[in-house]
Amino acid sequence: MEDISRLSTVQMDVLREIGNIGAGNAATSMSKLINKKIDMAVPSVNVVAFDEVMEMIGGPETPIVGIMIHISGEAPGKVYFILSIEEAESLVKSITNEHDFALLNEKEPNDLVFSALKETGNILTGSYISALSDFTHLQMQPSVPYLSVDMAGAVLTVGLIEVSQVTDYAIIIDTKINDSESANGIHGNFFFLPDPEAFPKIFKALGIENDG
Repeated sequence: MEDISRLSTVQMDVLREIGNIGAGNAATSMSKLINKKIDMAVPSVNVVAFDEVMEMIGGPETPIVGIMIHISGEAPGKVYFILSIEEAESLVKSITNEHDFALLNEKEPNDLVFSALKETGNILTGSYISALSDFTHLQMQPSVPYLSVDMAGAVLTVGLIEVSQVTDYAIIIDTKINDSESANGIHGNFFFLPDPEAFPKIFKALGIENDG
């Protein structure tokens, strides 16, 4: 089984390139969705232990927006797109021009707000998974997105527990979204949690052996 804590430099470079291609495709789709020029970048790709995942997003009691998508096919797994509350609200305002809402204070789910966030998750996941599928020639299909607004521990625990039975690490693709009206951009984390059988298939398909 692939030990993803010991990925080689070449493997990490491949994952970063896949992330950059996915980000480029996602930016094109996002630009069409909101009729604004969107730039997306992948500042870094990291392999992170599960206990570090919570720390990266501020701890288990930090409120976040989490969009989770199941991946089925030849390299199954789960992906999460994680945003802080503030950045999720900024993203929704950019997409919808809706300003009269607060994600933590909504008594009833705001369909427009939630739809915008889910569509963003769909676009990002579809773009990254499509890039990975094109590189590996493995069939991978994303499910409909599941959206949660809750504390990080509540959002992530189920997915991490399932994966932690077979590995202690996740791949984190940093994602930065900039539009023409945003000064600092929106920064989110794209967590890729492959099932145990997926990694050997992915790297075998890429023709890359582990250095370790």
